[in-house]
Amino acid sequence: MFLAFYLLICFTLVRAAPTCSLVAASNSVQPSVVSGSSTNSTNGTASGSGSIVASTWYAAWHSSQFTLEDVSWSKYSSVIYAFATTTPDVNTIGLQPSDTELLPQFVQAAQQNNVNAILSIGGWTGSQYFSPAVATAANRTAFAQAVMAVVKQYSLDGIEFDWEYPSKQGIGCNMLSSSDSSNFLSFLQTLRSQDGAQNLVLSAAVSVTPFVGPDGTPLSDVSGFASVLDYIEVMNYDIWGSWSNTVGPNAPLDDSCAPTQAGSAMSAVKAWTGAGFPANQIILGVASYGHSFDVASSAAVSGSSGSLTLYPAFDKSQQPAGDSWDGTAGGVDQCGNPNVVGGVFDFWGLIDGGFLTSNGTAANGIDYTFDNCSQTPFVYNPTTQVMVSYDDATSFTAKGQYISQAGLAGFAMWEAGGDSQDILLDAISSGIGIDDDC
Repeated sequence: MFLAFYLLICFTLVRAAPTCSLVAASNSVQPSVVSGSSTNSTNGTASGSGSIVASTWYAAWHSSQFTLEDVSWSKYSSVIYAFATTTPDVNTIGLQPSDTELLPQFVQAAQQNNVNAILSIGGWTGSQYFSPAVATAANRTAFAQAVMAVVKQYSLDGIEFDWEYPSKQGIGCNMLSSSDSSNFLSFLQTLRSQDGAQNLVLSAAVSVTPFVGPDGTPLSDVSGFASVLDYIEVMNYDIWGSWSNTVGPNAPLDDSCAPTQAGSAMSAVKAWTGAGFPANQIILGVASYGHSFDVASSAAVSGSSGSLTLYPAFDKSQQPAGDSWDGTAGGVDQCGNPNVVGGVFDFWGLIDGGFLTSNGTAANGIDYTFDNCSQTPFVYNPTTQVMVSYDDATSFTAKGQYISQAGLAGFAMWEAGGDSQDILLDAISSGIGIDDDC
């Protein structure tokens, strides 16, 4: 997990506020969202103008295929660069050698387009050392100073923390503590106290349930995080995938009507707001990709109606390959786990793979269904027996409408390069009712 972001005040570490914002059109349902200007708050949280956060992640490792010039800058209020990483040295934020060249170019391109340049720290492979970095007061201060040094060096407008996950294992070898969540809050408070950090845009990419406490269950009160973070980006994707028992929606809008409640945008917002995090500081993370499954025709298609079956069984031993950006088998990851085929199709990959036409609709010979509960589509190739759960213009429009109706801060799309001809980006913006107020 990006929307009409934050108007920043000029201070020594961060550039002057942008002059352009994205706002809900007057004929749309007005979300109870604010601009993110830090002029009325010591922590940079929002305060009342109706601006929308329209954001996306820019995956640096895809920069040769999806360049900075390919980003539709005018349609975003912020773009998040992925990723810097945690390291064993609390004083050091990890960047690849290529990042030290690309990141300044990214910041320049964003700021020339009046878009906030945000750096994400962490991610699936970069969260290994968050826990010790926030474990003690001394480490928290050192880590905060390291973050601010990066902010100053690259003239960043904000930092996103993508810790996957506090007090809960992610990739498999992350360092953990039962006190991670409380230590994370203490760290954010320390970071906000640093010189120049009061006006920095701070956010956290989070799960569909609140941070867990010492007993391993979600915290009932996360209101303290809302006082130090401008936003959270709820990563409402990878809800179902190759690890699941059946095929299911990658990024469901709703799951209250599903046979299994695995998580959804609506349940996530309910959980976070129920624990004290305001809706107008919640950004909905949306996915420009989907997951593939090997599904026998007998399971995929209903014999009586001939339509696609929802939640069919699939063969876990036969993971279909995704598009050219998909993970491949061979070797091991940083934890020693074997690398496997991911089965991920970006939206453009579904077009290249013959599932969709260039306008994003189902191609000839491809079965399609839209699940009215999850508000997401599925496609199926009966020849290859590959089913894909993904998002299209219809589901992105529905998500945009929900963002507006629920009074959320906006959206953040993983990832910018996954879309095709801005079909998804334009759909969610239309669903919200965004106008470019320049």
